[in-house]
Amino acid sequence: QVKLVEPGGGLMQPGGSLRLSCEASGLTIRVFHMSWYRQAPGKERELVARIFPVSGNTNYADSVKDRFTISRDNAKNTVYMQMNSLKAEETAVYICNARTKNNYWGQGTQVTVSS
Repeated sequence: QVKLVEPGGGLMQPGGSLRLSCEASGLTIRVFHMSWYRQAPGKERELVARIFPVSGNTNYADSVKDRFTISRDNAKNTVYMQMNSLKAEETAVYICNARTKNNYWGQGTQVTVSS
């Protein structure tokens, strides 16, 4: 059974930093496209960052380039996303995704950026 668990959300002040984790079980992250999406209230889900299988190459939404970093620890079977210089408009539920021919989603974790 595949599970993606995302601890690590919370309330942050604008300009702050936060690291999200996606702990995977039932699959090997190294061979999956692993991504972080986010969904703000009243908005569509959007892709934030992706790390590619095997190579570990990454890509990012333009809005988060140079501020967010996605990485993975194959030994821990965990994907991370370091988020710096957070903005209020980035308040959203952040959701982990694993995809090859199958598509798996975590439950999501709430990130609130507010003073």
